[in-house]
Amino acid sequence: MNNSAYNLSLDLLRMASTPFGFVASVQEHDNYRRIWTRDGTINSLAALLSEDAGLIETAKATIETIFLHQHTHGFMPSNVTPSGGVSYGGTVGRADNPSWAVIGLCQYCLLKNDFNLAIRFRREVEKCFSVMDAWEFNGKHLMYVPQSGDWADEYIQHGYVLFNQLLRIWALRSAAKVFNMPSWQLKADQITEVVQNNFWNNQHSASLYAPNLEHQLEHAPMDFWFMGFNPSRIYAQFDLQANLLILLLGIGNKEQDNTLVSLLKGFYSKHGNMLPSFYPTITEGDPDMKELENNYAYSFRNLPGEFHNGGLWAVWNGWLAAALCTMEEEDLAKSVTEKIALANSLHNNEFNECIHGQTGQPIGVPQCTWSAGGYILAINYLAGKRLIMRSSG
Repeated sequence: MNNSAYNLSLDLLRMASTPFGFVASVQEHDNYRRIWTRDGTINSLAALLSEDAGLIETAKATIETIFLHQHTHGFMPSNVTPSGGVSYGGTVGRADNPSWAVIGLCQYCLLKNDFNLAIRFRREVEKCFSVMDAWEFNGKHLMYVPQSGDWADEYIQHGYVLFNQLLRIWALRSAAKVFNMPSWQLKADQITEVVQNNFWNNQHSASLYAPNLEHQLEHAPMDFWFMGFNPSRIYAQFDLQANLLILLLGIGNKEQDNTLVSLLKGFYSKHGNMLPSFYPTITEGDPDMKELENNYAYSFRNLPGEFHNGGLWAVWNGWLAAALCTMEEEDLAKSVTEKIALANSLHNNEFNECIHGQTGQPIGVPQCTWSAGGYILAINYLAGKRLIMRSSG
């Protein structure tokens, strides 16, 4: 373990600790110096694995802040300012945040063996699941996610986005354990079955979600779980986040897992660096570029190699290292973790938001706390620690 890199990561989370939880960056930049449901939860999970008492207290404060600002209708904040202001999203809300909130609360309870937060926020957890049930629209177990509705909020995907279904499975599994609710485990199992039948190229499956998938699958990839689908298309891009969650949650069968791990090895061999969140990069002339270039809040940041369009994110590569550990690929996990440490050290330990996929230079917001959180997660998985993600775990 790189003790210096690990200690610097812990120090950044300490700098980002407030009485209300972890802020997304210690610097004032746009709206990053706020407690974000997604970023705050991921940093809280890293804090729990680190076993650092002070950081765990901040994790608890993060969870409390998130749930205390739940909307009346059940959806969760995008972010909360320390002064009490709350945002539920920009053009659209965040479909991943109810899952992240429940995951953070339940992992805290399970790993700390302290269920007071669960007792306190049981009604809010129920509302999280209720609003996600409503987002199915048709009662067929998959949420329909609007464009900009999750972490990749300036990318192209919308519809039945795999990443969000997987977070919901994890939230339901975790809550079923914490609250002893078999009905939530049953729902997780139902969603899992729909995912298994519809996000791997099962052209001859008798359980396709909709008839349009039958002809759309002709153009779908064969060696990984595809990003999602909607009535008009399948997204054939490789979604790193979704595929590593598949491994961590144990969704695939042995053949699918082996195929996916072989693909990850090939990607790493080709890139020689952290892996991009989405692949291949959308370039000029690609039909998706027109949609991509119009989806931004402050300025266009998705030129080839940037941000969601081929950018390299320390946080998600930390989850990649964790997934590789669960697949007994520790050597590759160590290599990925070393690349994360190198990326975070650039520009005098700037811990940038992400790295340009072509130039290797830091881009985005500096002192970004979930870049530290991703490294802490990876190091602790290499040390044998685990979050509770599988039904039997």
